[in-house]
Amino acid sequence: MRGLEICASVLNADMGNLERVSKELEKSGADMLHFDVMDGVFVPNISFGFPVLEAVNRSTNMFLDVHLMITDPLRYIPETVKAGADLVTFHLESKSDPYETIRAIKENGAKAGIVLKPRTIFEEALPFLSLVDVVLIMTVEPGFGGQSFMEDQLDKIRSLRKIIDEKQLDVKLQVDGGINDKTAAMAAEAGADMLVAGSYIFKHETVALGVKALREAVRRTE
Repeated sequence: MRGLEICASVLNADMGNLERVSKELEKSGADMLHFDVMDGVFVPNISFGFPVLEAVNRSTNMFLDVHLMITDPLRYIPETVKAGADLVTFHLESKSDPYETIRAIKENGAKAGIVLKPRTIFEEALPFLSLVDVVLIMTVEPGFGGQSFMEDQLDKIRSLRKIIDEKQLDVKLQVDGGINDKTAAMAAEAGADMLVAGSYIFKHETVALGVKALREAVRRTE
């Protein structure tokens, strides 16, 4: 099985102690910190803005994976990367032109990824596979943490995994939504390279125990 990357989402972390959380994540065994930006329009919730991302960036050396759940991501690419994003993912369902948005992300010095909501068919991603570093498949409706994993999205993961492997493309599959010890194994078996987890990791006594539990769950399926 491919080396699996754990992306720890801070959406469910202690917002009053993000610096401490970031330091704990550095020692937890997580591969990167996942940061959700929501505008209250594209999704029915508002989360962090760029000042918070900048503060997190100052407090950690971790790779910052920033997921833009916003209506017009192209407009905010320079600010996103300047605030600390190492990887920027945006929704194909947004109003921004995907080609221009991918180009803007890379021109500003970050890795680029596209995101598919559960109702978006996998074929929508195909024109962009050779242009991006990551394809993020949402296994919940974006906007809120703590939702249940949608198992019907496993076929989407398998389909994209098959095409990526056949074409020998250098692009990773990321899965976000309802990830726990059971669903992590399911997503990994379907072909995921990267798993985003928040609620599951932070419900443990320490975040390190949460990350370890995910890795062990996946390892048992190998």
